[in-house]
Amino acid sequence: MSNNVISPEFDEQGRALRRIRSFVRRQGRLTKGQQHALDTLWPTMGTDYQAQPLDLVALFGRAAPVTLEIGFGMGASLVTMAAAHPEQNFIGIEVHLPGVGACLASAQEAGVSNLRVMCHDAVEVLEQMIPDASLALVQLFFPDPWHKARHNKRRIIQAPFVELVGRKLAAGGIFHMATDWQPYAEHMLTVMSDAAFFRNLSATGDYVPRPASRPLTKFEQRGQRLGHGVWDLMFAKTV
Repeated sequence: MSNNVISPEFDEQGRALRRIRSFVRRQGRLTKGQQHALDTLWPTMGTDYQAQPLDLVALFGRAAPVTLEIGFGMGASLVTMAAAHPEQNFIGIEVHLPGVGACLASAQEAGVSNLRVMCHDAVEVLEQMIPDASLALVQLFFPDPWHKARHNKRRIIQAPFVELVGRKLAAGGIFHMATDWQPYAEHMLTVMSDAAFFRNLSATGDYVPRPASRPLTKFEQRGQRLGHGVWDLMFAKTV
């Protein structure tokens, strides 16, 4: 597998360009199990980055609705969803190798065959690899909120990214977000409400209760015990 999670870009003088990224890659240490999963399972469940559109039917060996999750962490909830919905196809994107290895190992243990994973910048994957109008659902759960005001520009939910997601969703497709940081939830709501091609699925015009389709993570359970809130947003593509 490729270990480059971003593609280098250069100006006319050959100098490397610095793009604003929504993530910082942490070089965590791989466990033996995670390394073994990467070594043995990547050829069948992993997909390397390439600057050309994927054939999603060929990737999964069938035509089925595709859910794409951005930043799946250790992959526990993604594997749970894939196991619960064998009639659907799932793609997970994560830039941290320990999480990718853990997800692959969990998928094998659960007997999941409808999941493919990638280790690359999700924006580049969406721009280059995902065909337009090909996704039924895009999931973004607990992205880095970039708490400090001077870092807010790094938040992945910005108008250009929302437009990109909109292009990749089929008509009626859903963009589901969740965060445990209220200021970020408010930011998400503002950006999404300004996107003309999305419709808020909230009956109250803001947030939705956590749907049963989003498994409750250990992280979220701990937050609930501490009294922390979680905000889910679901928007449907209108055209």
